[in-house]
Formats: sequence, structure tokens, C-alpha cells
Amino acid sequence: VFHLFLHTRKKMRLLLFLIICQCVINSVNTHHASNPNVILLMADDLGIGDLGCYGNRTLRTPNIDKLAEEGVTLTQHIAASPLCTPSRAAFLTGRYPIRSGMAAFSRVGVFLFSASSGGLPSEEITFSKLLKQRGYATALIGKWHLGMNCESSNDFCHHPLSHGFDYFYGLTVTNFRDCKPGQGSVFLKGVQKSLVIPIQIAGITLVSLAIVQYIGLLKVPFQALAYCLLITAISLAGLIFFFYHFRHLNCFLMRDHQIIQQPLSYENLTQRLTKEAVQLIGRNTDAPFLLVLSYLHVHTALYASESFRGKSKHGLYGDAVEEMDWSVGQILDVLEKYNLSNKTLVYFTSDQGAHVEEISSSGEVHGGYNGIYKGGKSTNWEGGIRVPGLLRWPGVIQAGAYIDEPTSNMDIFPTIVKLAKAQLPSDRIIDGHDLMPLLQGKVTRSKHEFLFHYCNAYLNAVRWHPGNSKSVWKVFFFTPNFSPEDSNGCYDSHVCFCHGGFITRHDPPLLFDLSRDPEERVPLTPETESHFYEILRVIHLAVDNHTRSLHAVPDQLSWDNLLWKPWLQPCCSSLFQSCYCDYDSEGSLSEVHPG
Repeated sequence: VFHLFLHTRKKMRLLLFLIICQCVINSVNTHHASNPNVILLMADDLGIGDLGCYGNRTLRTPNIDKLAEEGVTLTQHIAASPLCTPSRAAFLTGRYPIRSGMAAFSRVGVFLFSASSGGLPSEEITFSKLLKQRGYATALIGKWHLGMNCESSNDFCHHPLSHGFDYFYGLTVTNFRDCKPGQGSVFLKGVQKSLVIPIQIAGITLVSLAIVQYIGLLKVPFQALAYCLLITAISLAGLIFFFYHFRHLNCFLMRDHQIIQQPLSYENLTQRLTKEAVQLIGRNTDAPFLLVLSYLHVHTALYASESFRGKSKHGLYGDAVEEMDWSVGQILDVLEKYNLSNKTLVYFTSDQGAHVEEISSSGEVHGGYNGIYKGGKSTNWEGGIRVPGLLRWPGVIQAGAYIDEPTSNMDIFPTIVKLAKAQLPSDRIIDGHDLMPLLQGKVTRSKHEFLFHYCNAYLNAVRWHPGNSKSVWKVFFFTPNFSPEDSNGCYDSHVCFCHGGFITRHDPPLLFDLSRDPEERVPLTPETESHFYEILRVIHLAVDNHTRSLHAVPDQLSWDNLLWKPWLQPCCSSLFQSCYCDYDSEGSLSEVHPG
């Protein structure tokens, strides 16, 4: 009995020891799985088919592919909008852009000028604000595109530093062809189309008045004619001045609130962005940080440094993709260097699909590849909104896993807010859902039963993934008119638009099952789908519920908020000195070489 007692006591000690060890391990894992560093990498206009991990066999993207190998690949990851400004607003806030006024009722759906008054409203809560409150160092490096000023050239009401970022190095607007000499103009064709008729009308009117005055049929005061002529001349001179100086006025680099390079230089630009990101990580090895590295690649104007130029199989576009991949590699390397890989959640995506209509004046394709998917940027066909979604966090989320459930770039908001142990806002609707249960394999179904796809401020399509089915139904209430008709985009207008003669409305709506027809080739009909009307009924009910959840907010992309306002123009010198300065080139960068 005594020996039995001793034996039992040894077993109890062993059991107690194992329990204590398990508690310690659980404690470590719990600590490990909270308050991680967060790195969010966002490409611009990158096609889902441009990456090796999504099937590309000719572009070299080993570092981005490494994220897929060591993490989770989302195969149905959806941008909340097919345009830069609204997609990025949704990404930062976890909310459909229609809720914040960041979806346009006009034709233009993005900010075009640094001196516009619209932008992400200060009432919106970004994940950077919430993580900053939790003690995170927060930084945005690269493209912002969500506005800057409201009433003066230095109130910075929409600036990244007013939305929770401690540090900013980048562009407040975006990368335009007009920013790079010799790359053409994104505005020229539109301006020509818009101005030809008004100029003709004004010219004919003035000439007619002069003739009528000369032959004596009507007495027109000479002063009135002179005023009309003066107003027309001043308007034309203002337009010519603005577009002649567009590069100086709109293409500049900032550090925090200071313009450090105006106009922007593309020389070693990706290296400079990468260097800033690497230094930010190095400054925060002992405290949690949030880094949003928002690449200018591969929005036009395309560029690549000398080490990458001419090295890919896809011209300048391929060179830019491969240079961006190099930059991703630098970020992963510095995490390894400081032993931060296991403490850092890394996410890679694009703000929307590839801009298929981008073709240079010499005929070179400057847009990306959306794989099997139809359409591209500015459309809600899958090619415009199905984007790369890669997440890596060694030891916490699955490695090498594929998830084919509908997810959204709005999901990043609740995911990282919860990981930082911050409180989700309770005074507003958050449309994103926490991804961690999916990423860790705790659940197999996405919480997104419905996703609503807007073309600017107009509800364009709806995706429905029923809980008891593998089907992913998608309906279109209208579709863009491609030009030429047999093409895959709106080449005549450079982007597709959302209203009037640019679209075709459908009644009943077009219906697709993406699980069987991801290319959206053949719309279903009552004859080919027995539940056709039942599916439409459920989707219409979902639309009604969604519409009731919307509230009127100021339109940040109204014409008044979009137009250039001279008094809001940021300038590092003065308008009379052509807004020129360069405080960023003295820090020379060592030559880099593709790996």
C-alpha cells in the first residue's frame, strides 16, 4: 500500500507539473497572440494574376510568394471598391465608403488634386487611431489619397497625422502619368473633350455679338463684350497655367506636415520608401508598431530603378512588380534580423484589380493581369475587386493554407483592432469581420453572407454566400458598357463610369454562380437555374436591410470638394517660384541589386 501511495504521489506530481507547463505555454501563446506588430503592405492597381502564388509563371515574386508559403492565401479576397480613394477609406475604417461620404455621386470617384477640400472625415475612426490609443507606434509610408486640407493650405484636417498616424512619409494624392515627364497625361483627353464644346460656344457667341454690334442690329455695350472676352481669357489662362504646372502643384513628397520634395522625383523612390519602412521597424524593436507601407507600384506612371529596369519579361510593368517584391523581401529580412517575425502579422494586398486600359503612347501595356477574371479597375466584375490577400504570422496562423471564402479588405480593421485589445466602436456599423477564426482554422465559413459592391455611390452588384451551400451568387443591377464592345474594358474613356450612357441596366438583374462560373461568362436564367427568383428575392431583402442601415453624410467627392482651390494649394516655396524644393535627395542610397 505504501509503495502504491508513493507511486500515486509521483503520478500526481507529474500531472501537476504537466498542468503547470500547459498553463505556462497557454499564457505564452495568449501573450504571443495579442498585441502583435502589424505590417500592412498595399500595392496599387496590382492584378491578382501578377503574382506567382496566384498562378503567374513569368513574373518573379519570390518574397511575396514566401508570405503565401508561410501563411494563408485568401482566394476570394474582395476590395470594398474598384477605385483607390473609396477602397482605401473602407480599408482604414472597416466600413463601406458610402457610410463615410467617400463614394462619389459624380463621374469622378477619386481625388485628383492636392488642393481639393474633400477627404476622410475627422469623425471616422481608423484602425491607426485605435492602435495608437493602445500604445502602438503608427506610421504610413507611401500613398495616402484620402485628402489633406479643408479651409487653408496648412490645416491638415484630412492628413494621415490627423487620422492616427504618428509618422508619414509619402504622397497625399497619388501617382499620375502627369507626375513623370514623358509619360503623357491622364487628364488631356478628358479636358479636351470637356472644353472643346464650351470654347466653341463661347467663341461663336462672342463673334456673333461682335458682328451684330458691327452691322447695327443690336446695341451691345462695348464694356460687356470686353468683360466677356476678359473672363474667357482669364479662365483659359488659369486652366493652361494649372495643367502646365500640374506636376509641381500635385506631385510632391511629404514627411509629416512638411513638403520635402516638390515636384516628386522617381529616382530610387521605392528604395527611399523601403528605407523609411526599415528604419521605422528598427526604431520600434521593443514596442508594438503599426506600419502601413502603401506602394506607388504599379499605378502609372510606371517606374523602376536602374537595378530592375529591363530585367523582367513584361516590360516596365514587370520591372515595377519585381522591384516591389524586392521591397517586400527587405521588410521580411529586417523582421528576421530583429527576431520579430513571430511577433508580427504581415498582410499583403492591392487596393483594387489591375487597370487593364493602361497602355502607353508607344503601345506598351502598362496595366496588370487579372488572371481568369473579367474586367478590371473601376468595375465590379471580379477582375476589378478580387485582389491578393496574404497573411503571415508564424506560429499563430496556418502556414500554406488556402481559404476560398468571401473576405474583404474591410476585415483588416476588426482583425487588428481586436488583436491590439482595443475596443471596436459601438456607435457605428463596422462592415468588416475578424479574420482570426478563419486564419487559425477555428471556423471554416466566412461571416460575410452578403457583400455589397458599389460603383461610386451606386449599388452595382451583390454577392451572397448562403450558409448551407457552396454557391456564391452574384447579381448585377447594371454593368459598364465596354468600349470597344468586344474588349475587356472601357478603353475609349480609360476607365468605366457608373451612370447614364456608360452603363446598361438589367431587369431582372444578371445572376452568376461564382463557384461554377468565376469568369462571369454566362448569366443564369430561370431556365438554367431553378431557384432563380428565390435567389433574387433573398438578395433584394438583403439590399433593403442594407439600405436602411445607411445614413445621409456629407459628400466628400462632390464637385465642390473635388475642384482645385488655389488657397488650399500646398507649396514648399511659393507659386511664383514654381513650388520647387528638394530636401530628400541629399540622403544618398546605396545601390541595390535584385536577388
